[in-house]
Amino acid sequence: MSQNPPNLRPDLAPAPVFDAPPREGQPVIGMVSLGCPKALVDSERILTRLRAEGYAISPDYKGAGAVIVNTCGFLDSAKAESLEAIGEALAENGRVIVTGCLGAEPDYITGAHPQVLAVTGPQQYEAVLDAVHQAVPPAPNPFVDLLPASGVKLTPRHYSYLKISEGCNHKCRFCIIPDMRGRLVSRPAHAVVREAEKLVEAGVRELLVISQDTSAYGVDLKHAEAKGHRAHITDLARDLGSLGAWVRLHYVYPYPHVRDLIPLMAEGLVLPYLDIPFQHAHPDTLKRMARPAAAAKTLDEIAAWRAACPDIALRSTFIVGYPGETEEEFQTLLDWLDEAQLDRVGCFRYENVKGARANDLPDHIPDEVKEERWHRFMERAQAISEAKLAAKVGTRQEVIVDSVDEEGATCRTKADAPEIDGNLFIDEGFENLKPGDIVTVEVDEAGEYDLWGRVV
Repeated sequence: MSQNPPNLRPDLAPAPVFDAPPREGQPVIGMVSLGCPKALVDSERILTRLRAEGYAISPDYKGAGAVIVNTCGFLDSAKAESLEAIGEALAENGRVIVTGCLGAEPDYITGAHPQVLAVTGPQQYEAVLDAVHQAVPPAPNPFVDLLPASGVKLTPRHYSYLKISEGCNHKCRFCIIPDMRGRLVSRPAHAVVREAEKLVEAGVRELLVISQDTSAYGVDLKHAEAKGHRAHITDLARDLGSLGAWVRLHYVYPYPHVRDLIPLMAEGLVLPYLDIPFQHAHPDTLKRMARPAAAAKTLDEIAAWRAACPDIALRSTFIVGYPGETEEEFQTLLDWLDEAQLDRVGCFRYENVKGARANDLPDHIPDEVKEERWHRFMERAQAISEAKLAAKVGTRQEVIVDSVDEEGATCRTKADAPEIDGNLFIDEGFENLKPGDIVTVEVDEAGEYDLWGRVV
């Protein structure tokens, strides 16, 4: 059983899980879902609509009448990966419909792959369906094509991403997400809760709350209340926590009101886990990023969170090699990391992104310096992770089982999100476990990113 170091590319989606093979004569569509978990939710919505119209979903290219490629446009490297995926789909299938964030630049896509059938932007569900209808006409059979109550999911049955809003009101200089996906648009709280209820009723044991800016949820709605639910992240977290599933919060900006979430974690209503994109620690670097420059106050907030909820796990991502980053600024980041002692850390080497304002900043950092700083950062983060996990040896942890094979069970603690954090492995007494089980284990071994334990 291989170890699973954390994925340092938060713009990569989890591997999709597809459903049963098609019936005879059923039209078939393939799906390649790139990008972040938010894009994965978009893919699930597209496929749910197609399943409702009688389409089957193919896990490979050969059985599909056409293939949808849901792209990422977050970084230039992600754009290149999207173009490569489109090219592979064209080579293997020949009939390709492109959607997603990179679809906001149709000329960029058709310039590289003029033979694609259609290009649509993010969240343009109707345009995707129109393109599918034209390429592969529907042939529904209402007596056979039954749609699960929870819709089509591309993740394992026991966990699901729950998107609560779209877009972002921030104007970070390195990011073009607001240009691609627009300003913040929150879903009504009662609609989010109803979706969560349906997922839990269908067997989901863990809800992963996602958006571009989770802590800003409901700002655009002026935190209105409708049908008994208020559109505010604290109220929503409390409502979701009442459903009996694990609730994990992602992409939470450290606004002051985030401290109101910590008591909910201490009470056990939501998981003691915060995914917060700090990005850097030096105030001058943060200013050039157009982000809040209050790293010292952030350390005070972290200390307060830990005082209120000692078990809280903190995950974050950072950028090294940002334009103008001096050695002194980078050293400040390393010192801050030592003091903050974050549990899970990912890191980007800065890249120019077409349309981002950071491209025009002076003093861009040479690639070899970015690489050297990235390695120094990750070495420091790895040492912190290793020490924190070593301290868990001998403790008891509640874990959720993700998969079981002949070698053992792969699980996650409350401190680990799927795909991006570590695992806890059980290699003895696992035979009766199944995915979705939540069990208590005693930790008996620790590595740099993963734990090993036995069921108690």
